[in-house]
Amino acid sequence: MTTAQPEGGTTAGPTVLRMLLGSQLRRLREAKGVSRENAGWEIRASESKISRMELGRVSFKERDVADLLTLYGVTDDREREALLLLARQANEPGWWQQYSDVQPTWFQSFIGLESAAVLIRTYEVQFVPGLLQTRDYARAVIMIGHGHAPPEEIDRRVDLRMARQQLLTKADPPQLWAVLDEAVLRRLMGGRAVMRGQIAALIEATKLPNVTIQVVPFDAGGHSAAGGAFTILRFPDQDLPDVVYLEQITTALYLDKRDDVDTYAAAMTRLSVEAAPPVRTVSILEEMLRDLDAAENTR
Repeated sequence: MTTAQPEGGTTAGPTVLRMLLGSQLRRLREAKGVSRENAGWEIRASESKISRMELGRVSFKERDVADLLTLYGVTDDREREALLLLARQANEPGWWQQYSDVQPTWFQSFIGLESAAVLIRTYEVQFVPGLLQTRDYARAVIMIGHGHAPPEEIDRRVDLRMARQQLLTKADPPQLWAVLDEAVLRRLMGGRAVMRGQIAALIEATKLPNVTIQVVPFDAGGHSAAGGAFTILRFPDQDLPDVVYLEQITTALYLDKRDDVDTYAAAMTRLSVEAAPPVRTVSILEEMLRDLDAAENTR
């Protein structure tokens, strides 16, 4: 099966365009002194709908944007057309939506954010991050939650994960900083052969100039992120806040309040200090390969 190609280039995806348009609408509303309630009344919607629009959490109707621009006193034709064009672009489907049959809506939002990020910081306690998984490892992980799905569905889920990884080798790729608990690398996902291939792939990934991998060894004891895995995404436009992504079994949380983001950013910084330094990563991974070989030979 052919893996679909993500959009090329550096153009922001629809998720970030919605966030950018939402932030501009919020600034215009606040500058005019209009409440969310009054803005909602103007477009025949609720205050919460305005809040979701300003956060970029919903699609935009051009008529609604045009009505809001009029309410906010935006009369310059060029400024109005630029914002209406942004609304049209924000409603265009991202490449990942062709996989909507095998991914929940809340995860589609994450892929959109991931595709537009310039910096991705992630901490994992159970699995290798999706952006660094081999095809065999990804299949083993996917089978945990979808083992009874038809083979065609499993293939599509794996293809989606492989398509996401093209982000790391595109022109002007994001920086990926991944901190892995040692348990991630000791857990035999798919068996020893699969883990051997996965660890070898991580060694290769460290050669990419935009990828940094660190390992938190068992002997580090307790550490600052004992609460679980998380990802922090940063975007190229300074108007867009960093977003913290927390995945759960049936949904995910997206945090963008400054206090929340700062707390997770501080935890990530402490993790980078508590983990073995990046210069040791390859030697740690090579030692794990030797351990796998030794375990195989003693069977």
